[in-house]
Amino acid sequence: MNNSVTNTARLLWAGLRALLVLTVVTGVIYPLAITGVAQGLFPGRANGSEIKADGKVVGSSLIGQSYNLPLKKGQETPDADLKWFQGRPANGLGTNSVNTQYKLILSGATNRSGDNKDLIDWVTAAKKAVIKDNSVGGYTVNPSDVPADAVTSSGSGLDPDISPDYADIQVHRIAQKNGLPAAQVQKLVDEHTQGRTLGFMGEPRVNVLQLNIALKDLVAKN
Repeated sequence: MNNSVTNTARLLWAGLRALLVLTVVTGVIYPLAITGVAQGLFPGRANGSEIKADGKVVGSSLIGQSYNLPLKKGQETPDADLKWFQGRPANGLGTNSVNTQYKLILSGATNRSGDNKDLIDWVTAAKKAVIKDNSVGGYTVNPSDVPADAVTSSGSGLDPDISPDYADIQVHRIAQKNGLPAAQVQKLVDEHTQGRTLGFMGEPRVNVLQLNIALKDLVAKN
């Protein structure tokens, strides 16, 4: 009986010591080591790929933001603020009051098949809006000029990037709305166009938040 109690106590103590050691190693030492390595090698990414403007964090290069006008009475969805470059649609998020420009909680895709009527209607309406909004004096957007990312949502609805083609067709609208030469705005787009990762992965892209920050600075200078 005494041997049985002794053995049980010894096993419990061994288990407790293992628990304490593993807790310290995996719950304290390992996280601190990984955090230290991440902060030392790539602090920007480790801290959420933050983007700063005027000394303040205004977002992340990994999360898209909306650029909309304030809601009008009776509206469920705000109108786009056309003086800014616009990102991809976010139909998968629906109409919600949870996500704001600087506080994003929901993400999600449309989960519609290619022949789904809702998706077809969204794409058709988005294409008409892109053509209408970006066809300004002396410049007309043709239906064939509208790229896929201008009318479709990403898998999360929070894609931070757009294609150079989508940025290009917004140039004349942006120039007109902000009283800038189109050539200056186009140069801004070209400067913020990133190539494929490692030269072969993904597609060329433009980060909308970074582009709009540069646009704000350009407008201030002019």
